[in-house]
Amino acid sequence: MKVLLIGSGGREHALAWAIAASPMLTALYAAPGNAGIADEAEIAPIDPADHPAVVAFCRDKAIDLIVVGPEAPLAAGLSDELTATGFAVFGPSKAAAQLESSKIFTKTLCAEAGVPTAAFATFTDPDAAKAYVRDQGAPIVVKADGLAAGKGVVVASTVDEAEDAIDAVAAGTFDGDGGEILIEEAMEGEEVSVFALCDGQCALFFGSAQDHKRAFDGDTGPNTGGMGAYSPAPVLTDALRDQVMAEIIQPTLDTMAARGTPYRGVLYAGLMITEAGPKLIEYNVRFGDPECQVLMPRLKDDLLLLLKATADGLLSNMSVRWREAWALTVVVASQGYPGAYDKGVSIDGLEKIDALGDVTVFHAGTKRDGDQIVANGGRVLNVTALGNTVQEAQHRAYNAVDTLDWRGGFCRRDIGWRAVERETKGQ
Repeated sequence: MKVLLIGSGGREHALAWAIAASPMLTALYAAPGNAGIADEAEIAPIDPADHPAVVAFCRDKAIDLIVVGPEAPLAAGLSDELTATGFAVFGPSKAAAQLESSKIFTKTLCAEAGVPTAAFATFTDPDAAKAYVRDQGAPIVVKADGLAAGKGVVVASTVDEAEDAIDAVAAGTFDGDGGEILIEEAMEGEEVSVFALCDGQCALFFGSAQDHKRAFDGDTGPNTGGMGAYSPAPVLTDALRDQVMAEIIQPTLDTMAARGTPYRGVLYAGLMITEAGPKLIEYNVRFGDPECQVLMPRLKDDLLLLLKATADGLLSNMSVRWREAWALTVVVASQGYPGAYDKGVSIDGLEKIDALGDVTVFHAGTKRDGDQIVANGGRVLNVTALGNTVQEAQHRAYNAVDTLDWRGGFCRRDIGWRAVERETKGQ
């Protein structure tokens, strides 16, 4: 099978790594890729935003499956154009991708499908939004409707902070369009990420994870795209997993199908486990980053087979097996991230990590400069380890991080702290 993978981050490197292990694979291409992905796939000289060029490449190479990693190409309709041309695509249509590209779309769908989620209100008038916030009080959550590159959410601890966030959304600071403002109650509980493969009708549980969004130890500092993750998430018991699939994932899938916009791809549910049970925070229409980097090493089955079955609507005959192991990934980022940072700083020591057991480095923001790997982004490396316990996986990951010679990098030193705490207490 010939596969084209769209994307250039750590998520896509993890997907490339898993796809490359499939006995079904005959050729793997990636666009635009990165220095790590280039070790698993042939880099395709096309811009994913140039849809006609992607279609032409797929025709020229007789591609059997296109796997779209990031959300932006899905929201832009790449899946639609490829599907209309006759190609099998792992990734939802533009209409179905509204589950991530429009937070208000998702909230209204939740109301229609009976999916438990935070109480909310929507506004186009910032003054009306502020009046609502003053009436509700803080803490409260302010969101921009669009993708906003993952930055359009403010959990405001004061009314003044919420009003500032409303002004920012109205000014188009987050997503550039000055669109609708979503105000939500601030839910209390523990967050968990749940993944499901969906073929339009059938949903197949595809693992759980917890990530760490804050930049610094102790969950302090600014929000980021994710500074590390581990899997499985112990908060998600078997009973809760079944409840999530029955009360959140499947009703969403059924409602999307009833609307004429069936959902095909991976559905990533960000959940809050509250005293009243699991509630949806938000949906994403792709694998998480860095959650994908801890799911792939635990997967026992052939990823490519599962992706193709999803695209072909054949998940009802499939199952998923997982290794009896913990996976933990530490994101090593450029100094200054999520603010300004330098590019082009060389990274040494990667070959030493390759010699370690049960450790894999997934590249995110890297590129090759001659014989040297250099930093080319904010989140640069995902150092991922397996272990029989979460403490063992954590120890292996940080031991590998400490072999790196990269003066321009930093990481959190407490990834997995919740699971370690549970493990220590024997919970």
